[in-house]
Amino acid sequence: MKYMDEYAEQYEDCAWIPFGELEKFMEEALVHAGVPKDDAKIIGDVLIASDKRGIDSHGIGRLKPIYIDRIDIGIMNPVTEIEVLKDQAATAVLDAHNGMGHVAGYKAMEMAIEKAKKYGLGMVAVRNSNHYGIAGYYATMATEAGMIGITGTNARPSIAPTHGVENMLGTNPLTFGIPTDEEFPFVLDCATSVSQRGKIEVYGRAGKELPEGWVLDHEGKTRTDTQQVLKDLTTGMAALTPLGGIGEMTGGYKGFGYATVVEILSAALQDGSWMKALNGFDEEHKPIPYPLGHFFIAINPEFFMGLETFKRIAGTICRELRASKKAPGEDYIFTAGEKEHLAYQYRKEHGCPVPPSLQKVMITLRDRFKMDYQWDFEK
Repeated sequence: MKYMDEYAEQYEDCAWIPFGELEKFMEEALVHAGVPKDDAKIIGDVLIASDKRGIDSHGIGRLKPIYIDRIDIGIMNPVTEIEVLKDQAATAVLDAHNGMGHVAGYKAMEMAIEKAKKYGLGMVAVRNSNHYGIAGYYATMATEAGMIGITGTNARPSIAPTHGVENMLGTNPLTFGIPTDEEFPFVLDCATSVSQRGKIEVYGRAGKELPEGWVLDHEGKTRTDTQQVLKDLTTGMAALTPLGGIGEMTGGYKGFGYATVVEILSAALQDGSWMKALNGFDEEHKPIPYPLGHFFIAINPEFFMGLETFKRIAGTICRELRASKKAPGEDYIFTAGEKEHLAYQYRKEHGCPVPPSLQKVMITLRDRFKMDYQWDFEK
């Protein structure tokens, strides 16, 4: 496939590290930062799942700046104490008490799946949590159990509403995992903005300017200066555009609407926080916790017309889409989750690519925690 022939070219300056080694390093670093060992295993599994699937914005690149740094400055609790506020037949509400989002997310989706086994549907809402990694991880927890998985989370304000320029909504992914009769599930895991901060960070690490239309300033003009954009997104001087782009002509109101749906479901069901309350700074611009909310839904096809029927039809729909007529110059149509599956097939042989900027971060963490690692990229 032409796509895979060109795949490795974008990682020419990277070191390739085996899955197991990278996961073990992340787990050990988290334990040194104060995370209990069992919780570190959950977090490491979420992070390595991102790197395995080619989602370079949410794996090793998030270990230090999003998790360890926030633990260091005291705005994220390394020990996650989950309180069950309500627990009924098919629903539950949890409070994560500013703990690790991955741990709260894992346990919440686990509860949703167990409820769906009994009742056909399960939904769990979480409040006072933190960044939980790739949303697709939790959706695929459901697909691995033979169920449909749906999850969403709010985040610090980044997206400007249509016809606005102020960052009000988080990137707020609305994520679906659907089991199929193929080797991989259908997994739609994407932000409700044209792009998201993690991808902008990838551009920053590569020293590239942003494409036009991803970010706008207070005058409604597009921004492409990556490094300054990363700073201005934090201070509110720049905002991401909603899915569909600037204005209504290309459907920006649709992304704005979906981002708002996720914001409501991540705050209203659990009596949690929303929008500007998730800024992460107080009035004196000092860092404070990000009390994020999430929701997790599991749907059991066995309570409808059966799992095998569902998987067959879902897989057939995907195959018919891929087999449809291609645009001139295009040789393949991808369905959601397929590129991630192809990335996994490649990376399980070669490892995860780590660019020079992240190599420095790994060395910094190793030296700080006196961990016993020596990598080929240091030679």
